[in-house]
Amino acid sequence: MTLSAPLVQFLASVHPYDSLERPALDALAAQCVETAYSGGQTVFNTGEVVDSLFIVVSGEIEITDDAGVQLSLLGPRNSFGERALLREDAASRTATAISDATLIRMPSAVLFELMNASPKVARFFDRRRPARADRKDLTTLRVEELMTRNPLTCAPETAIREAAARMHDKRISSICIVDEAGMQGILTVRDMNGKVVAQNADTGAPVSTIMTASPLTLGPDALGTDVLHLMMERGIGHVPIVEGKALVGIVTQTDLTRVQALSSGVLVGRISQAKDAAAMARVTAEIPQLLAQLVGSGNRQDVITRLITDIADTVTRRLLALAEDSLGPAPVPYLWLACGSQGRQEQTGVSDQDNCLILSDDASEADIAYFNRLATFVSDGLDACGYFYCPGDMMATNPRWCQPLHVWRSYFDGWIAKPNPEAQMLASVMFDLRPIGGEHGLYEDLLTDTLAKASKNSIFTAHMISNSIKHMPPLGLLRGLATIRSGEHRNHLDLKHNGVLPIVDLGRIYALQGRLKPVNTRARLEAAQKAGLLSKSGGADLLDAYDLIATLRLEHQAKQIKAGHKPDNFLDPSELSDFERSHLRDAFVVVKTMQSSVSSGKGALG
Repeated sequence: MTLSAPLVQFLASVHPYDSLERPALDALAAQCVETAYSGGQTVFNTGEVVDSLFIVVSGEIEITDDAGVQLSLLGPRNSFGERALLREDAASRTATAISDATLIRMPSAVLFELMNASPKVARFFDRRRPARADRKDLTTLRVEELMTRNPLTCAPETAIREAAARMHDKRISSICIVDEAGMQGILTVRDMNGKVVAQNADTGAPVSTIMTASPLTLGPDALGTDVLHLMMERGIGHVPIVEGKALVGIVTQTDLTRVQALSSGVLVGRISQAKDAAAMARVTAEIPQLLAQLVGSGNRQDVITRLITDIADTVTRRLLALAEDSLGPAPVPYLWLACGSQGRQEQTGVSDQDNCLILSDDASEADIAYFNRLATFVSDGLDACGYFYCPGDMMATNPRWCQPLHVWRSYFDGWIAKPNPEAQMLASVMFDLRPIGGEHGLYEDLLTDTLAKASKNSIFTAHMISNSIKHMPPLGLLRGLATIRSGEHRNHLDLKHNGVLPIVDLGRIYALQGRLKPVNTRARLEAAQKAGLLSKSGGADLLDAYDLIATLRLEHQAKQIKAGHKPDNFLDPSELSDFERSHLRDAFVVVKTMQSSVSSGKGALG
C-alpha cells in the first residue's frame, strides 16, 4: 500500500530525504511501499537479488554475514540493501526481522532516479569522497589553510616598549591591537622603525598612538591569491584575518613564501644536504604544516602518507651516511629496514620509529659492535627529528633486532613453526618490513621464502587471523558508533587502533595468504583483489572504507595542527556531520564483514 501521511512525515525526518522539497518528497512517497514483517521473517538472504532499498520505520532488523555472524542491529531510520543495489551484485548479507517490523520499500528504479535528480542524495549513497584538485598553490588554497592562528595581540593602552619586547621574544614582525570591540589596529616592525626609532618617539606611549588603525583585513574563506593581490596592490606585508569582528589569524609575506616553497620535494632536498641531526630536525619540524597543507589541498590519503613517509626515509638514509662518515665504512654489507607505519609508507602526523638491521652472515662479533654504534647514531638522530623511540623497543638499537641474515631466518622460521602470542605479535610487525638503506638483496630471498612458508602453514595463518581481529571497528548496537568509555579520550573514536589498524591487519592476512610482496596496505588490498583473494565488489567496498577512515583521520590531524595543537588519533564523532557519521558507520560495517569472512575461513569472495 502507498505511504500514509504519518509515514510521509517520518520519511521527511530521515537523512538524506530531509533535504528534499515537499513536492519531491510527496512524489517519492507515492512510489514507495509500506511492508510489515513479523518477528523471525527474512527480508532477504545472501545470494538473492535485491530490488529495493529498505528503511526501518519500526522494529529491529538483524544483518548477518553468510557465516551467521551479526554485523549490525538496525532500528528506526536506518536503511539497508543499498550495497547490493549500488554494486549491482547479489546480496552478500542476510536481513531478518527479529521483532515485528515495518519497513519502507523503495524500488531500485526510484532510488536511481532520485540519485540522478538530487546531488545530496547521490552523495549520501556514495561512500567515496569527491575528487578534489591536487594543486597546492595560492589559486586553490583558502586563507584558513595559510594563516597563522592565535596571532600575537595586545590592548590599545599597552606601552610601545612592551609591545616591542613581545614581538622580539616571539621573533615575529607584527602585533595586532584588539579590545572588547574587536580588531583595532596592527603594529609592525616597519612601524617601529619609521615612527619610533626614526622620530625618537616615546616608547612609554600607548601603541594606539602609532598603530595602523583599521587595517585592511580578509575573511578566512578568501583565497591565497586574494592575500597576494592585496599585498602587491597596497604595498603591505601583513593581512589580519577576521571573522565578523573577531581576529582569527594573520597571513604574512613569509606565510605565502612558505606555502609556495613548502613541498615534500623541497624538504627532502634540504634534508639530503643537512650536516647533522639538528639541521634535519629544523626541517622535519615543518612536517605538520606540510601535512595540513596536503590535506587542505585535497590530496588522496595514500598520496599524503606516502609523501610524509618519503621524508622519514630520506632522514634515515642521511643519518646512515653521516654515521658511516663518523664511524668509518661498514665492515660488511648491511640493510636498514623500517617496519610499522614507515614500513607500510603510511606515516601521518603521529609517528615513532620502528626499525631493524640485517647484517651479512660474514659479520663477526667485532662487526656487530660497529653496527650497534651505527644503530645508536641513527636512532638517536631519528628521535631528535621527532621520530620518537619505540615504546616496545622495536629498534635496531635492541641487539635482538641487529643480527646476521641467518639469525633473521631462524626468527621467522620459529614464529611460523610455533605461533605463540609473542610470535604472532612479532610476526605482525616484521611482515611489514621495507628496506630503506643498504644492501637490498639481503632481504629479497628472505621475504620470498618466508611468505612461502607462512602461506603453507595453516596453523600459523589461523593464529595470525585470530590475532588480526583483536582490533575491531567501533560498532555498537543499532549500528551506532561505540566510543571510548573512560579516560582522557572518553566519548572519542580511536581512528588508529579501531579505525585504520583493522584494515591494515586484513591487508597483511591477504598478503600472507596470497604470497603478495607489497607492504603498503592499499597496495596489498589491490593486489589481493587482482589475485582473486577479494571479489571485485568486496575489494571495492574495503578500499572505499579504508580511504574514508584514513581520510577522516588525516583531516582530524590537520584540523588539530591548524588550531596549534599536537595531532592525535582521537576523534569526537559529534564533530562529524550526519553525512559523515552515516558513512563512517557503513565503512566500519564493511570492515567487520571482511573480518568475519576471513575469521570464518571463507575469505572475502562472497
